[in-house]
Amino acid sequence: MPRVDDILEHIGEFNFFQKQTFFFLALLSAAFTPIYVGIVFLGFIPDHRCRSPGVAELSRRCGWSLEEELNYTVPGPGPAGQAFPQQCLRYEVDWNQSALGCVDPLAGLAANRSHLPLGPCQHGWVYDTPGSSIVTEFNLVCGNSWMLDLFQSAVNVGFFVGSMCIGYIADRFGRKLCLLITILINAASGVLMAVSPTYTWMLIFRLIQGLVSKAGWLIGYILITEFVGLSYRRTVGIFYQVAFTVGLLVLAGVAYRLPHWRWLQLTVTLPNFCFLLYYWCVPESPRWLISQKKSAKAMRIIKHIAKKNGRSLPASLQSLRPDEEVGEKLNPSFLDLVRTPQIRKHTLILMYNWFTSSVLYQGLIMHMGLAGSNIYLDFFYSALVEFPAAFIIILTIDRIGRRYPWAAANMVAGAACLASVFIPEDLLWLRVTAACLGRMGITMAYEMVCLVNAELYPTFIRNLGVLVCSSMCDVGGIITPFLVYRLTGIWHELPLVVFAVVGLVAGGLVLLLPETKGKALPETIEEAENMQRSRKNKEKIIYLQVKKLDTPLN
Repeated sequence: MPRVDDILEHIGEFNFFQKQTFFFLALLSAAFTPIYVGIVFLGFIPDHRCRSPGVAELSRRCGWSLEEELNYTVPGPGPAGQAFPQQCLRYEVDWNQSALGCVDPLAGLAANRSHLPLGPCQHGWVYDTPGSSIVTEFNLVCGNSWMLDLFQSAVNVGFFVGSMCIGYIADRFGRKLCLLITILINAASGVLMAVSPTYTWMLIFRLIQGLVSKAGWLIGYILITEFVGLSYRRTVGIFYQVAFTVGLLVLAGVAYRLPHWRWLQLTVTLPNFCFLLYYWCVPESPRWLISQKKSAKAMRIIKHIAKKNGRSLPASLQSLRPDEEVGEKLNPSFLDLVRTPQIRKHTLILMYNWFTSSVLYQGLIMHMGLAGSNIYLDFFYSALVEFPAAFIIILTIDRIGRRYPWAAANMVAGAACLASVFIPEDLLWLRVTAACLGRMGITMAYEMVCLVNAELYPTFIRNLGVLVCSSMCDVGGIITPFLVYRLTGIWHELPLVVFAVVGLVAGGLVLLLPETKGKALPETIEEAENMQRSRKNKEKIIYLQVKKLDTPLN
């Protein structure tokens, strides 16, 4: 009996139906962007200072400019290595007293301002921004700055838990039903977050978004790869991620037009309700239906695909069998990922590279938001470089292979981060170039680890291997906000130093993995163990042949 891939060869591997479905699901991929990196705009930290009662009235009475007001009433920066007093401390002065003059009003209170007592910001903060963010509304600065880290970590905790569960849920109840449920919950929780009255409620709804949004993105990925033929599967997977990059560009434009976080959150969430129309547009995966012994329903969908593609289904292909033959059933175990030496090495290196990709990708975006330049243009330009990253992968993986482009991408990202530390601020073009190279490198590395992960595991533990290794991506996302925002408080470039070390190490470790270009997926543990050895044996065989040919010539 034919398999689904055999039937797709006759009715179209990537024709009208697949292109239409890819377009629908690509919109879902683009809509995931505001949840994954929306912290850059939702949690934007503007310049701020303590609110001191009486300062605004004194400034108006004296006719001060903003620069003069800051110079007269705000403490200057403290000693190197300490937090900035002008943001988190204020002079313990009664600014309403009439004795204060308009020219250096503190001169009559102390000969040296450094002798004046400083206190915490008891009356809130003044933010220099025309818009708003969760930082300005809930005062997530100074002593409360950790709450911004927690906000982004919560969504990554949701990613982690949701991704761990989604494999079982999608296999048990079907791709389509699971997709529609995640879309509905994601849209509802996003709207509720936009109208949340307190930080706690906002955090809860963001966590719920994390639980379902990445799960929905993964289901879309699974669906589109199951609808297309084998020869198109890898390319479609890459372009599904390119749709995410398109979402980055759109997010930058929307955030520029809507600088208030509640309106921004509402605007990027409402389109998700339109995805509920996929109930009529996207059918269930025929592969899943066959695995559930629902061949009649699967055949109806396959005939629908053939009709959409303008093809007819031969009578000889109107019976189905699962893609995997029923044989001895092997129960995968977590121990299988570390039991044998080569698979153990693959597991540890892949886990580290998933972790690295997440830390550098999210970390560079967050660090860019703290750079103090035009955040909208910086975000837009850095997103543009993700397009050549995808095309470089498509051009190299089947010509050069996986290992060397993947290792080079990690090393370029690490080297670019390290170079950015030493480039002076006045060489803006060079800093922008380094930032773009770093972003392009880590984007390539991120997409490469997605492709290669499945190629290194035998069939019966392949899904488990991908699930366990990719979970480190979400672990990296949980710690990245604390890494970026806390280290920046010590030295603005310190996160880049950490990113450089992590990226360079990841590049070196990739070279220890076997090359998978042109190799069939391993079916057994023995085949996976011999992937590296076969390459070494081949080199030895070639060497021996040369020696034998050389001997008679002497």
